[in-house]
Amino acid sequence: MIKFYYNTGPNPMKVALFLEEANIDYEAIPVDTRKGEQHKDNYLKINPNAKAPTIVDGDNVVFDSNAILLYLGEKTNKFMPNNDLKSKSELYSWLMFIATGIGPYSGQSVHFQHMAPEKIKYAINRYTYEAERHYNILNDRLANNEYMLGNTYTIVDMAVWGWTRMIEKVISPGELEKRVHLKRLMDKINSGSASQRAENIAKKNSHNFKIEIDEEASKFMFPQNERLK
Repeated sequence: MIKFYYNTGPNPMKVALFLEEANIDYEAIPVDTRKGEQHKDNYLKINPNAKAPTIVDGDNVVFDSNAILLYLGEKTNKFMPNNDLKSKSELYSWLMFIATGIGPYSGQSVHFQHMAPEKIKYAINRYTYEAERHYNILNDRLANNEYMLGNTYTIVDMAVWGWTRMIEKVISPGELEKRVHLKRLMDKINSGSASQRAENIAKKNSHNFKIEIDEEASKFMFPQNERLK
């Protein structure tokens, strides 16, 4: 059985969606970032980057959500495009676009708007602008395609879903409605039972993640701030 180390952030939720869509048996193991569990030795042994998610599949350990999606897709031969170079070129390009664009810019936009100790106008403007630009690219792609890679539901759509769930926090309320093609994809995925099970993974497993960002949580989540003291 696959061990799935997770929290309810966008990146782990991509993997939760795949596991539920593929009906894979897995053990959900919480990594509570606000309690510092990502920094414990037993977790660092499997993920030196101290982030969630990670999966352990027998002797195989995979960290980084996009790497996990590729691994699971290749292992199960599910939610993958055709096995030709053209299809793979689209798969790799769009998956890496999400990995290097959507994820980082969305994360920084959330951080500087909602979590940074100072409201820095330049940083907020930069990251919200780039987040908007990246989500517009997704919307434009979906204007001419049912899914990100054409007519086939793939791991790329799952990666899109993971972050787009947070678009109102990333940018502002009403942003999904502005992008009608992206909203169509989200509505389609959200209408399925797999996404609902993924969203309820913590409740299903009785995992109560810490909600508040107090001094202790800030120390674990933003250790760079210690250098400012």
